[in-house]
Amino acid sequence: QVQLAETGGGSVQTGGSLRLSCVASGDTGSRCMGWFRQAPGKEREDVAHIDRFGYIYYTGSLKDRFTISRDNKKNALYLQMNSLKPEDTGVYFCAAGHPWTAWPESPSEVDIWGQGTQVTVSS
Repeated sequence: QVQLAETGGGSVQTGGSLRLSCVASGDTGSRCMGWFRQAPGKEREDVAHIDRFGYIYYTGSLKDRFTISRDNKKNALYLQMNSLKPEDTGVYFCAAGHPWTAWPESPSEVDIWGQGTQVTVSS
């Protein structure tokens, strides 16, 4: 089973930037890959995902500040986050969909999860 490992979380002030990385232990070229986040007391929400053809989706207006990318040669997924706000605080999870299928419609349909990395934005 492929495993996902995230790095790059941390604490920043409002307006700061962070770059999250997710490296898979195996080939993820056949999978949609994406990022979820979960704030304290809230449900896990889709942040952005990218399918195996390179099509990208962002939740709401996050595309104005976040950039998702992937490097299939390295089995890696990235999330560049700029102009961070306190409401961006939460645990960010790397996620992989099932091979050769569309992006999961809910977190319960995700095939593989990373362990999560904490992002804290202070005002």
